[in-house]
Amino acid sequence: MTGTLLSLGHGYSARALEDRLLPQGWTIIGTTRNPDKAKAMAARGVTPLIWPGSPLPLAQATHLLTSVAPGAPGAGDPVLAAHGHEVAAATHLQWVGYLSTVGVYGDRQGGWVDETATLDAKTPRSVARRDAEAAWQRLCDRAGLRLHIFRLAGIYGPGRGPFEKLRSGRAQMVIKPGQYFSRIHYDDIGQALELAIRSDQPSRIWNLCDDAPAPPQDVLRHASQLLCMDPPPEVSIDEAEMSPMARSFYADSKRVRNDRIKRDLGLKLMHPDYQTGLAAILRSEG
Repeated sequence: MTGTLLSLGHGYSARALEDRLLPQGWTIIGTTRNPDKAKAMAARGVTPLIWPGSPLPLAQATHLLTSVAPGAPGAGDPVLAAHGHEVAAATHLQWVGYLSTVGVYGDRQGGWVDETATLDAKTPRSVARRDAEAAWQRLCDRAGLRLHIFRLAGIYGPGRGPFEKLRSGRAQMVIKPGQYFSRIHYDDIGQALELAIRSDQPSRIWNLCDDAPAPPQDVLRHASQLLCMDPPPEVSIDEAEMSPMARSFYADSKRVRNDRIKRDLGLKLMHPDYQTGLAAILRSEG
């Protein structure tokens, strides 16, 4: 099976799917705001499109993936605001994928959540994601389009994660008692998206995370050991120098279950925990 994927906001996560589809003969049209990123996409074999500012070639697409972040709460999803009627009319699409975040569950004080949990988002960014999910679901339901929503945990992989922070000297061992984050490796994002595209699953929502949620300092300490570096000194959350966005991540603490996506798609994680995921990144660096 091959087709044409229209990938809106074609960034790091979508590139994980690109890595799997291009060698199989798929056509990928990817949007970006950045002309330099457009040139890099073209060099890899992706057809770049500067958006906003260009019409979306929905008629050419067989599959649609959107990674575009919503605006502020109340502003709505940028894609639906600009092209909602066109997406609704594209009933030939075989699949629509929306990349969301586990942030929609809000803070659970380190407790477990699955896809049946209530959406208790409190931060503005997570509230906007919750609302965008609902808007895409309403549109696809009305249009009869199959929609798969992926709630991604913290994303790491080659070029993105604790190694870069440690090597740059920007890493902080921020300590907040009871803090847990779930994570997902780049490779497992790619294989999950491909499995979903090739499945016969109807519209579904899936958490996309590994099997081992952990305190952030544990991950940073392990990454330091792999690099044969001393870990950064510990600093309490109250004293840490952090951007407002970085600090907002620490507002929520939860452990996320992935049973549903394993059951529905037969997903077998390549990197079920951060230890195997970080080791794989180092191997890929040679």
